[in-house]
Amino acid sequence: MVLTVLFLILTLLTAVFLIMLLIMSVYSIVIHLLKKPNQKQVKHLKRVAVCLGVSILCNGLLIPVSQFTAHTPTIRDEQGNIPENAVSELIKVELNGRKQWISIRGHDKDNPVLLFLAGGPGGTQMAAVRHELSRLEKHFVVVNWDQPGSGKSYGVKNEGKISVDTYIDDGIALTEYLISRFSKEQIYLIGESWGSALGIFLINKKPDYYHAFIGTGQMVDFEETERLDYAKALEIAEQKGDKSLINRLRRNGVPPYYGDDVTWKSAVYLNYLSAYMANLPEIHNPGYNTLRDIFSPEYGISDKINYIRGVVYTFNEVYQQLYDIDLRKDYTSLNVPVYFFLGRYDYNAPTSLVEEYYELLDAPQKEILWFEHSAHSPWINESDKFINEVLSRFLGE
Repeated sequence: MVLTVLFLILTLLTAVFLIMLLIMSVYSIVIHLLKKPNQKQVKHLKRVAVCLGVSILCNGLLIPVSQFTAHTPTIRDEQGNIPENAVSELIKVELNGRKQWISIRGHDKDNPVLLFLAGGPGGTQMAAVRHELSRLEKHFVVVNWDQPGSGKSYGVKNEGKISVDTYIDDGIALTEYLISRFSKEQIYLIGESWGSALGIFLINKKPDYYHAFIGTGQMVDFEETERLDYAKALEIAEQKGDKSLINRLRRNGVPPYYGDDVTWKSAVYLNYLSAYMANLPEIHNPGYNTLRDIFSPEYGISDKINYIRGVVYTFNEVYQQLYDIDLRKDYTSLNVPVYFFLGRYDYNAPTSLVEEYYELLDAPQKEILWFEHSAHSPWINESDKFINEVLSRFLGE
């Protein structure tokens, strides 16, 4: 672990140094080209050119090396030993012709398989889940999937337009891969935020593939959610007299938004609500540890850049495709047990919509479980309780 941290720090510092050297070299060459150099300046220019070449070469080597050495840490027990049947892999899989990345972690590869569906679209939570829900790895083979256009799978975005069907088709293909690889008849699903809707789509299409589903930060109606979020942010801003935020919201207008700036317009009220929820005294462990996650060993230098690009660009492309989805209309009958783990103070995914959906939902078993010290992310805010309730609902422990 210490060596991994030292490597990451060294990689980051080296990258920063080389980038600065590259910028300074280019600047120096441009300045010299703008005036006629004397002999002394020519020698200096040659030295700068050599530095520039070295910088380009080193950057060209550093990035692929960082990508090649990206990994998920080895599973170890309380004594620091590697369990005999453990699995800890970071691998590329091909799903419907699209190359994507998954992490697979568990103390015993014979345990049930649990697939975690990250939020977004465009979000990656390989590192976050490993940190926050590590205890699940003792009971499940925990799989995290960088969905198309996110994190390590950002390159899929360059292969054509990503649609909702892309996620559904690839999610089914990934499930089939896991069922085959681990010789299972079914797997378990947890979806958070956008992933909670994706989980519903998957179990609706292939119910026989899944034991049960937990949705947390559950999304129901995307367009109505955006309007409610906008209204809540405006209400809070007016109570606080935050004129700057009020002006920005009114200038953008009421969502839904379309076009090339969906991410930036939505971020105005989503970030405001996130900060508000994080500062509520009732909330435990209030937010994402983004720096910890982005500098985790699962991500090489390119992945760290794509960590952000996925949230910005993939969200912008895909989210406006979701506005006409309402689970209350199209997904009211599911042949899989469904559990909603809801934060009492979730203003991002309004829980009133989940309660309406719950009343309409026909499923073999269903339940709403409240987390009284959580907002949009109970799996982070109250991770111990979240893990205990997962074990209770999925394994009866």
